[in-house]
Amino acid sequence: MRLDSVLRKIIKIVGIEAFYERMLEQEVKEGPIPNHIAVIMDGNRRWANERSLPTWEGYRYGAEIAEKFVLWSLDYKVKIITFYALSKDNLFKRSPQELSSIIENMYSKLEKLDESGLIEKYKIRIKTLGNKELLPDTLRNKIEELEKKTKENEGMVINIAVAYSGRHEILNAVKEIAKDVSEGKIKADNIDEGVFMSKLYTGDLPYPEPDVIIRTSGEMRLSDFLLYQSSYSEMIFMDIYWPDVRKIDFLRILRTYEKRNRRFGK
Repeated sequence: MRLDSVLRKIIKIVGIEAFYERMLEQEVKEGPIPNHIAVIMDGNRRWANERSLPTWEGYRYGAEIAEKFVLWSLDYKVKIITFYALSKDNLFKRSPQELSSIIENMYSKLEKLDESGLIEKYKIRIKTLGNKELLPDTLRNKIEELEKKTKENEGMVINIAVAYSGRHEILNAVKEIAKDVSEGKIKADNIDEGVFMSKLYTGDLPYPEPDVIIRTSGEMRLSDFLLYQSSYSEMIFMDIYWPDVRKIDFLRILRTYEKRNRRFGK
């Protein structure tokens, strides 16, 4: 049985969830908060299967947790969230029915965010990481509409990694730099980490590298996610499925981050 699940059940059984949440809030209040949190939202299918529910229910519940995660992050002044919503491999390896569920839920939540007033209230910027051209027109148009509408906003940035591949991102950066060299825009000797980072999808962000990467479901791998940017990211692997994440789990993530000694190779 997954350890995080056991802890959550104990807390719920003895009726101290509200007390535990307040205790965690006090613990993390004074500590450093990550500027950039990246999330691999894993386990939606397994969550649904274990409850004998259709797969689309797992993605629907998962989309609701993503919405709550944004609200929790706003409360704690997190500046950037990157959600790994759909990998490039997923587009070609998942069933049409499953892809349809993912796309529909993503569109629905973006539409709800657009209509909620949160974007205007918190000056949220929406940004896409990945190859939007591979997406269905309806979702691509909605994403591009929100990107254009929010591009000048200076509040939280919500990155949506969709049709995304970390390897492709790196290869694309190399091609862009090679093109700049061939056109005389930059000399090869002047290529450094800053130049390379500027060519990545996150290159225009104030915090392009996530401070912490979270993966749910108990799996412990990056799965082609932010391969270059994750060099010094703190990794937190959770033994619960994404639809089971609650605020106490979010607070435990912040507490775990605070206790890490980040040395950046020193």
